[in-house]
Amino acid sequence: MSDAWWTGPMLANSAETLPPGHFLFEPYVYDVRRSHTDTFGSNSYILYGLVDRLSIGMIPVIGYNKVSHGPNSSSVGIGDWTLQAQYRLTEFQQGSWMPTTAILLQETLPTGRYDQLGSRPGNGLGSGIYTTTIWLNSQMYFWLPNGRILRTRFNVSRSFSRSASVKGVSVYDTDEGFNGRVKPGNGFFADLAFEYSLTQRWVLAMDFTYSHSDNTRLAGVDMVDPNGVPYPQDVRLNSGPSTSFGVAPAIEYNWSPRIGVLLGTRVIFGGHNSTGSVTPAVAVNYVY
Repeated sequence: MSDAWWTGPMLANSAETLPPGHFLFEPYVYDVRRSHTDTFGSNSYILYGLVDRLSIGMIPVIGYNKVSHGPNSSSVGIGDWTLQAQYRLTEFQQGSWMPTTAILLQETLPTGRYDQLGSRPGNGLGSGIYTTTIWLNSQMYFWLPNGRILRTRFNVSRSFSRSASVKGVSVYDTDEGFNGRVKPGNGFFADLAFEYSLTQRWVLAMDFTYSHSDNTRLAGVDMVDPNGVPYPQDVRLNSGPSTSFGVAPAIEYNWSPRIGVLLGTRVIFGGHNSTGSVTPAVAVNYVY
């Protein structure tokens, strides 16, 4: 096992938990490139081994939107932050076919701005929604004929979103006169990742992802003013379900078993009712 050191691939969660009293800190810096918009951001995994088999932590997010056809964000802002707890079910042992497995529970908090954005819709960095996500994570090691180690991860998750009120200009493309509610659809996500240890320090990684979201419903009243006299107009919108696929090639370099750096790019292919994006990112993984 000591023949290879790892940071982990760009996207897939680890099924491991930290020993009691140990920390993991992994900050990411990225640029989500979509048509007409660049979202520069950072999210950091801050995890702590609470007791044997149980790690807890949080994922703070900050960001800044650069918009080609409109004003940019007025400043760097806070996105939606996530709290999490992971319990390890099984532990891989060399020579066994039993992978490491774990249950991960996450709660995403609506800490980022999402409505009442006025003349700066670029300030919208959140969703306004409380979302609960349940993951099943797994991790396995394979010794290849050349003696190098291939590590695999497979994660699946199901997310459940609540509804939220929406007023004025928002991330849901509403205008200044809107007042209503939004209910995002629940989601499913799967990630299959591979890490090949070229040497003890250098690792090649690849994620393959699939995402599906149910219909998002937006309902409310919009005050329209075509002739100088405002009047209410009912709004009922359904996005329909959406699907997308993605890949995330990356390369890892590890100075030691405790610290390493990852450089990679996530590519989301626009699918049904979804928009494609390209996200270069760099991350540092440190365990203490």
